[in-house]
Amino acid sequence: MKREMITCALGLGSNLGDSNAYIKSAISILDQTPDIEVIATSSHYRTPPWGPVPQDDYRNCCVTIRTSLSAQELLRTCLGVEEDLGRTREERWGPRTIDIDLLLYGDQTVQDEGLEVPHPRMAERAFVLIPLAEIWPDAHIGNGLTVQAALKTCPDQDGIYKLQCLLNS
Repeated sequence: MKREMITCALGLGSNLGDSNAYIKSAISILDQTPDIEVIATSSHYRTPPWGPVPQDDYRNCCVTIRTSLSAQELLRTCLGVEEDLGRTREERWGPRTIDIDLLLYGDQTVQDEGLEVPHPRMAERAFVLIPLAEIWPDAHIGNGLTVQAALKTCPDQDGIYKLQCLLNS
């Protein structure tokens, strides 16, 4: 029996190597994965690093997908894409080739070991809200907020710049 298709949001970021290539590869791999269809991709943004580890700026974007995978299956798929693209987890909030966060799984709330959706810190992260507002501004992110409403009061929007990105480069 085929499961219902759910619209989800993913946040992607990279600050090692060719970050544009890593993000494009991740999106391509996800779109070629059975039971996942990428339906929208935001602009790319240069964003300051988050957390206590000194490192280079990030390239961030968001995508919306439709999937019949469960939230846990989608998380495992995203972790597999990260691994395939050379992601290592040596330092929390440290630099990375690719990071894929499961931000929203439809309008569902998921609290499992290793997975909390909507992403628990999304409302305070402009590097997530700015690109997500481009492609899904009315998505509900918890606490009665939409992406657009959360963005109005989100701190740390300074230093986030839209990048010009050639899709075929």
